[in-house]
Amino acid sequence: MNLDDLTSEYADIEKRLSDPAVHADQAEARRLGKRYAELRPVVEAARDLSAAQADAETARELAAEDPAFAEEATQLDRRIEELEETLRRLLVPRDPNDDKDVILEIKAGEGGEESALFAGDLLRMYLRHAERVGWKTEIIDAQPSDLGGYKDVTVAVKSRPSVEGVWARLKYEGGVHRVQRVPATESQGRIHTSAAGVFVMPEAEDIDVQIDPNDLRVDVFRSSGPGGQSVNTTDSAVRITHLPTGIVVSCQNEKSQLQNKEQALRILRARLLAAAQEQADAAAAAERKSQVRTVDRSERVRTYNYPENRISDHRVGYKAYNLDHVLDGDLHNVIQALVDADMEHKLAQAT
Repeated sequence: MNLDDLTSEYADIEKRLSDPAVHADQAEARRLGKRYAELRPVVEAARDLSAAQADAETARELAAEDPAFAEEATQLDRRIEELEETLRRLLVPRDPNDDKDVILEIKAGEGGEESALFAGDLLRMYLRHAERVGWKTEIIDAQPSDLGGYKDVTVAVKSRPSVEGVWARLKYEGGVHRVQRVPATESQGRIHTSAAGVFVMPEAEDIDVQIDPNDLRVDVFRSSGPGGQSVNTTDSAVRITHLPTGIVVSCQNEKSQLQNKEQALRILRARLLAAAQEQADAAAAAERKSQVRTVDRSERVRTYNYPENRISDHRVGYKAYNLDHVLDGDLHNVIQALVDADMEHKLAQAT
């Protein structure tokens, strides 16, 4: 769709939103409002560019008679270049999931108990980052380790209304995260390397993923691990198997079987949406004649080096010596480096 089409669509939506009848259908009104907000910066930048081009042309005509206008024409030419770059970036296709909340899973990997402790550190990092930016978090399911870490933990992260979605920022966090430090379990002070896996999925809504109850096998079992009155006394834990895909989700954090089933279905919907997206991405990649390297969630993505207080993201060559601040939730610069690299990749593809 070209710029003229987008401008026409914007005008049409603006007209429709002024019609009270449209707001009788709240879902349609929300959809139009969301699209209107997406198009507004594009249309405003296009209008600014058109005005700057007209002013520059006038200034050049005046400069032919009065050299005093030459500097104004030069300044307007620079302004035009800036607006063209802004518009170019705004026209890059958006990820359709950018406005979504996410389901984030952290799993202990290589390194035994030290890996579980590191998984706990990653969880605290993400929870503190969410607190910094005003996101809401909810731990859906957790399997604690013996020393206070996590073998596996799943957390939902939700954005504030009218603010950029969580997926737009956290989608780059997926992959293998490696830690280099002296473990709490190490008696001789030797530095060990271990890893934990992070998987980030856009949270699916009912309209995104339709699940046929006949495709599900639901098993109940007794909860394990530390807990309150209900744990280890009733069959409240739930395991759901999606038969067509073989995806298995279990949840035991809640006290009732019904609550655990609802949370497990929530995770299942997110996994099914992520699987469908990965299939679509793979099909699109197969159709491209040339492969361009970009952010890949399947790679070992980041190293946390405690002795040097260093954080390194291997995908974009980012390196900083403020690991203590990052672990305290100050992830902005790390994530922004990935956002910028992804934008440059998309611009290169568009060019």
